[in-house]
Amino acid sequence: MKTNRSALKITVKTQGNDPYDILLKKSFDDLPRALEDLGCAGHRICIVTDTTVAPLYLEEVSSLAKKVCSQVEVFEFPAGEQSKTLGTIQSLYEKLILSGFDRKDYLLALGGGVTGDMTGYAAATFLRGIRFIQVPTTLLAQVDSSIGGKTGVDFDQYKNMVGAFHQPSLVYMNIKVLQTLPEEQFANGMAELLKHGIILDADFYEWTIEHMGEIEERDMDTLTEMVSRSCQIKQYIVEKDPEEKGDRAMLNFGHTIGHAIEKLKDFRMLHGECVSLGMVASAYISWTRGMIDENEFYEIRDMNVAFGLPITFDGLSSQEVVEATKKDKKMDAGKIKFILLKKLGRAYVDMTVTDEEMLRAVNYINAEVAGEVTEQPIIRAF
Repeated sequence: MKTNRSALKITVKTQGNDPYDILLKKSFDDLPRALEDLGCAGHRICIVTDTTVAPLYLEEVSSLAKKVCSQVEVFEFPAGEQSKTLGTIQSLYEKLILSGFDRKDYLLALGGGVTGDMTGYAAATFLRGIRFIQVPTTLLAQVDSSIGGKTGVDFDQYKNMVGAFHQPSLVYMNIKVLQTLPEEQFANGMAELLKHGIILDADFYEWTIEHMGEIEERDMDTLTEMVSRSCQIKQYIVEKDPEEKGDRAMLNFGHTIGHAIEKLKDFRMLHGECVSLGMVASAYISWTRGMIDENEFYEIRDMNVAFGLPITFDGLSSQEVVEATKKDKKMDAGKIKFILLKKLGRAYVDMTVTDEEMLRAVNYINAEVAGEVTEQPIIRAF
């Protein structure tokens, strides 16, 4: 697909849902106007945020929301994946009930992917559904998790096992927050952004590589174009398949093995770091099947390094990683929906990846056994 480099407003239209806008701004200054246009005037709003984001942006966002909304409440929870539980959601429900929230009021997710996923799930289930707004403050949330309506929480360390599809009413992005984002969190988001180019837009992927210097310098114009183009790819996919019944599964490129490593590491590795490992493994299988060439495989692998992402892990056996993939929520009749590449910029769903192929790919990214794996593929005909 081709993306529009100058899009600062992207409207997402999914069947059966009201359309919503993604607004790309350079500050929070236009938030009151956006809230007013949405119909928030005279209604309550609860800002959901965590202990990392609250000291940075809560006061400003809260004061801006008070210009429009009749009542502004705040629900703050301890930062981290460990808070992404039904217990936290229960506490949020209680806050909303005690504050008198009704079905015409709003939730506002201020933060990263964990905050957005939980706020969306609470909005989907409180009073059988209320509206919510995404104000993502991390690169990963801006280019991926804030768009598309996938909400949820973890259950007994199984990632996003409990959830619902519930589209936001607005996504308001302040691109300037990316300039002060910690390096590891910026890299975390780059994994999902690189993924978008790899699966659907080879030109955008190459653009990202060509603009590596400007991206590393956090140049505002470059960041704005980068986020805009990545959002358009996510928009394209979720409009075609809002509830992941077909093409949207391509967004799981790198996630099958990535989620397994993330869980086995008890979420001590960032999501994007695990996805980057999964992308290398998936690209490896695509290469061994002869669908992408050697240069394409090594470019995918090495660009992870260039953007501060890992290409190997340690502390786990390859076999336990393969076994953990069998507990992924994306299983279909006992088979794994694996996302592979027909070529750079063209992904597809494959149901035929064997345990042997996965084990060989995981061995390739397992630092403890990688030296035993030949880098020459065994080409298979499919």
